[in-house]
Amino acid sequence: MQEAFFGFISQFGYLAVAALILFENVFPPIPSELILPLSGFLATQTEMTLPGVIIAATVGSVVGAYFLYGIGRLLSQERLEGFFDTKPMRMLGFHSDDVAKAIGWFDRKGQITVLICRCIPVVRSLISIPAGIVRMGFGIFSLVTVLGSFAWCTVLAWYGHRIGERHPELLKSPEELIRTVKSESLPLIL
Repeated sequence: MQEAFFGFISQFGYLAVAALILFENVFPPIPSELILPLSGFLATQTEMTLPGVIIAATVGSVVGAYFLYGIGRLLSQERLEGFFDTKPMRMLGFHSDDVAKAIGWFDRKGQITVLICRCIPVVRSLISIPAGIVRMGFGIFSLVTVLGSFAWCTVLAWYGHRIGERHPELLKSPEELIRTVKSESLPLIL
């Protein structure tokens, strides 16, 4: 799968970055922690630029967040808890009480929750659903989502860009590039 990301980004550039990050937001098992450093690296080797990668990734992230926010607007807490009680969700490690905890935390902490959670793996995607459920204003949701997504995308793409500046020879071997990104990237994330 990692080589497929490499090939897709190499071939389609910014569009691929935006699409992959959009899908990563909607389907959290797709790792932005790999996509963004790879994209930053490729900005040192292709026509892409680091600012372009960051903007494309931020756009993809925000569009994905809007999709999940919309789902949250359509759901009630009870329906979402029922969904999280299904076997597939339990197999992924989720439980219905996770929904109640997330919404409770959201109610206590307010809008800053979305901003902070946009920088936490997996939670960064899912926080959009409780924001929709509690009917957070679309304007403030958009603002904190753009800011948090921009910060997340900037840090990870910049890191990949730095790897590309230090190890330009890695483009010859996508497998070695991926190993380097994983070993040199932020260890707590990867």
